[in-house]
Amino acid sequence: MNLSKFDGFCGSLPATEMVIQWGGAHVWKVGGKVFALASTWGKKSSDFKIGFKASDMAFMMLTEQADIEPSPYLGRYKWVQLQTSDALSDADIKAYVEMAHQLVVAKLTKAKRRELNL
Repeated sequence: MNLSKFDGFCGSLPATEMVIQWGGAHVWKVGGKVFALASTWGKKSSDFKIGFKASDMAFMMLTEQADIEPSPYLGRYKWVQLQTSDALSDADIKAYVEMAHQLVVAKLTKAKRRELNL
């Protein structure tokens, strides 16, 4: 999945917003909380990586796969980072990012969810 497809999908999820921060990363939030991000971290501009929040079970399963690691700085919070663009299929990335969105929405206050119509 390329950055354009990633941004398009994240933008299609309910009540999301994107900000550019952390050295040019596309950081996707819902209710002010981050659920996914992508950037070209590394020495080469081809080092495009996607990171997202995962459930406990998904975190365990994903980090056992090649080219998927606990996300730097966020791994302890069950975030994963795809080290290559083909670490997962586009369909799987979409499913996991949608799950990340749902995990973050579930942690928002009832008032915030009502405000966002979630």
